[in-house]
Amino acid sequence: MAMQNASFDPQAFRAALGTFTTGVTIITTQAEDGSPVGITANSFNSVSLNPPLVLWSLSKNARSLPVFSNGKHWNVHVLSTEQEKLSGRFATQGEDKFAEVQLDNGVSEAPLLQDCTARFQCRTAFQYEGGDHVIFVGEVLAFDHSDRAPLAFQSGQYALATRKPRSELRLATTPPPPECSYTEDLLGYLLGRGHYQVLNTLRRMVSNQQLDEQAFFILSVLCIRDNLSLEEINTFVSYTGHEVTLAGMRFLERQHLVAIEGDADQLRFVLTANGRELSLQQLALAKVVEEELSAKLGSADAQALKVLLKRLIVVSDPGLPDLWAPR
Repeated sequence: MAMQNASFDPQAFRAALGTFTTGVTIITTQAEDGSPVGITANSFNSVSLNPPLVLWSLSKNARSLPVFSNGKHWNVHVLSTEQEKLSGRFATQGEDKFAEVQLDNGVSEAPLLQDCTARFQCRTAFQYEGGDHVIFVGEVLAFDHSDRAPLAFQSGQYALATRKPRSELRLATTPPPPECSYTEDLLGYLLGRGHYQVLNTLRRMVSNQQLDEQAFFILSVLCIRDNLSLEEINTFVSYTGHEVTLAGMRFLERQHLVAIEGDADQLRFVLTANGRELSLQQLALAKVVEEELSAKLGSADAQALKVLLKRLIVVSDPGLPDLWAPR
């Protein structure tokens, strides 16, 4: 038996292995008593195209090992980004993992989950001992896949996968002059150009309703959180660089979009039925723009972009209140 190096650090080894980004899967099978069994695993990998073979491994200490070892069929579900909670559920013990989970009919009795990025229905071909794990090699009997963005796992955390073009993306056709350090790779330039290009598309749509973008922001805020003072409205839209004035709110009142309530010193602003309807129409237009962009980017890249922008907002936040937080 090979002796383990005394200086070998298992935790450091685990951390090093964790730098390898993988997908996240749920492996399911059926026990002899007919009960469904499922676990979360990121050890899935392809083996062969002809014949079609895949593999995954399970710890020898796992409670479900006898079920998978004795069973003939199991299914591999490559999870989508929307199934992160499902991954967490199947990674824990002591709960009904399949409660309220919708299943499809498959080629075997092994549970077949829905809404995955890909699914592989397999029959055990070989089992091997691999140190403290058992390696299962399965013959793929059926498979399917979708365009849902896949869920990834890296360094102990869930991650999102985004595609990197084979060649460098270039916005400019010629390099900047040597004395100029302003390049297209500056984050501010990229954010600014992307923002204004998207906003310009939305602005053209909103202008057909004879409202400017500031009115769009005001109605959007009041649609989410109503009955605000002028000061409160400004705290929620200050990041736009525009200040909402009483005169501007009076204009919206004359358009029957906003109602003004309270005393002169404590004015509150609420949406009228017309204002709420118009706000919802505006938001629908914004979603049209987003859907068109997401279709061009692809669902995986669109989701990754949202996550990165949320992180950017958090790290650059000057302390703005949370518009969506419960009062």
